[in-house]
Amino acid sequence: MDRIEEKLKILADAAKYDVSCSSGGSTRKNTGGVGDASVSGICHTYTEDGRCVSLLKILLTNHCIFDCAFCVSRKSNDIKRAAFTVEEVVDLTMNFYRRNFIEGLFLSSGIFKNADFTMERLLRIVKKLRTEERYNGYIHLKTIPGASAELVKEAGLYADRMSINLELPTEAGLKMLAPEKDHESVKKPLALVNDQIKAYREEGALSRYVPHFVPAGQSTQLVVGATPETDYEIMNVAQTFYKDYQLKRVYYSGYIPINNNNTLLPSVGTAPPLLRENRLYQTDWLLRFYDFRLEEILDAGHTQLDLDIDPKLSWALRHPEFFPVDINVAAYKSIIRIPGIGRQSATKIVQARQFGRLHEYQLRKMGIAFNRARHFMRCADTPITLGHLCMAKVKSLILEQAHSKYQNKTPAQLSLF
Repeated sequence: MDRIEEKLKILADAAKYDVSCSSGGSTRKNTGGVGDASVSGICHTYTEDGRCVSLLKILLTNHCIFDCAFCVSRKSNDIKRAAFTVEEVVDLTMNFYRRNFIEGLFLSSGIFKNADFTMERLLRIVKKLRTEERYNGYIHLKTIPGASAELVKEAGLYADRMSINLELPTEAGLKMLAPEKDHESVKKPLALVNDQIKAYREEGALSRYVPHFVPAGQSTQLVVGATPETDYEIMNVAQTFYKDYQLKRVYYSGYIPINNNNTLLPSVGTAPPLLRENRLYQTDWLLRFYDFRLEEILDAGHTQLDLDIDPKLSWALRHPEFFPVDINVAAYKSIIRIPGIGRQSATKIVQARQFGRLHEYQLRKMGIAFNRARHFMRCADTPITLGHLCMAKVKSLILEQAHSKYQNKTPAQLSLF
């Protein structure tokens, strides 16, 4: 037992660097066994309805044949090594679940011997959980780059979500810090799984007895800040992968300095660039859910996101001709472009104005960030002169309000705002 606890400590700690542990979207229900992925998810992240749920997040092993400069498990790193057996992972998952410690499993691994050798063991774990333990809970499984198509296809029948990390945004950056890897070994399994998802979905439309195949889709992760790509380059890569492989999420992980001996890696202090990471997530959200085009936020002449303000506000300040938006007549897609108004609030506005013209006091009650939004919108009782303010002055006012609101926060908390 002491040895298992030591392995768990080592391999759970090594797994923390992978942030792509998403949840939600699975339709796998309990059919008489243990667990139910349709109502469960992943720990220390949030489901689509806002619930925070728990997971066992581990590596099968932190042994690795590769020497990626940015990775803590690289073969040249002098760290404690450990590896679980297939049976140990299965037993840990079931015991933790029965004790109500977890609601799902996130399983990744370093690569030992070769890709197929590692993928075959990951497959055996998820297959054993599903078929022998009758575990129906959520499983997020990492695809091993270079693994055979047969292993990947079979694994997709037992996992709820699969992901494979692109690691670095560009091929040039990857070759610089991980010369043994290439993007093609990531694209190939992404395309394979995407094609299989489509095929099973089409077959499922004809028969109710078609098995699930990765019902929660795929995701990937990009390390941000280890190589000199601009935000524009990073978001271009993300957009391409969303389009080509229908990914559920792209995760952006701020580079954590864990290798001070490599001169190719940037010196970024002791903390990852959380603020830049946060701005990339905000941009990602605008592209996927707010009908923005990448060229509106970033382009060849504006390649980096503003760190002092969010990308939606940055766009608004650069486009004064779009404002003020009259919330009593504007379309939904125009309203969600107002800084401080989200999708739910925009929906409330469109619904509420059917019963009469909306005034400022009504907008305040809808939960919008009114002190920010008021500079960009017009209500029934808004003075006509509003909207002629200098955008530089508007930015100054908003930053002053934000500083006042968060002046009692810690530096780490403040960096996210």
